[in-house]
Amino acid sequence: MYLKIKRIMDLVLSLVGLALLSPVFLILIISIKLDSKGPVLFKQKRVGINKTHFNLLKFRTMKIDTPKDTPTHLLKNPDQYITMMGKFLRKTSLDELPQIFNIIYGTMSIIGPRPALWNQYDLVAERDKFGVNAVLPGLTGWAQIRGRDELPIDVKAYLDGEYVQNMSFLFDVKCFFGTFVSVIKSDGVVEGGTGVTDREKVTSKKETVSK
Repeated sequence: MYLKIKRIMDLVLSLVGLALLSPVFLILIISIKLDSKGPVLFKQKRVGINKTHFNLLKFRTMKIDTPKDTPTHLLKNPDQYITMMGKFLRKTSLDELPQIFNIIYGTMSIIGPRPALWNQYDLVAERDKFGVNAVLPGLTGWAQIRGRDELPIDVKAYLDGEYVQNMSFLFDVKCFFGTFVSVIKSDGVVEGGTGVTDREKVTSKKETVSK
């Protein structure tokens, strides 16, 4: 029953958000076009519900000669590909705003596990253990406010599974408002990286998750 209510809330909130944020969209579109050559929007194949694929929308933050279907952390020198406007968009997470259209279309939810890239087989496989691939991916979620780019794959999948297991209106509200705090503080944003290699940091994350 909650999944039906969640879908209605997604649709209503997305339409309202689109109307309220239309001036922001316009400013960002103009800024992106003035900053670098290329389209305003960037499409990327991602893994959706039941491991189907869909095109996730973002504001373009990288130059048009950037290798396709390659996660930022796998690029040899990611900074050389990120535009000036792109750095701002990524830091503030404003590059994610076009996903409002994904939510309206029904391929995403406002709250849910962040959709994996189509070729992130290790993350998709790890999520299978927790039933994460059986729900709609989200614009933001539990793992996003608990570490974002810093999280190693196993911890990220565990947190996503924790969300699926405890999915509810109050949990979604907690994730929603927690996202604003994370964005303001830029918690867990690691440009050009995802996952930590420091063993102490990984252990600390796992201990925190288990609490």
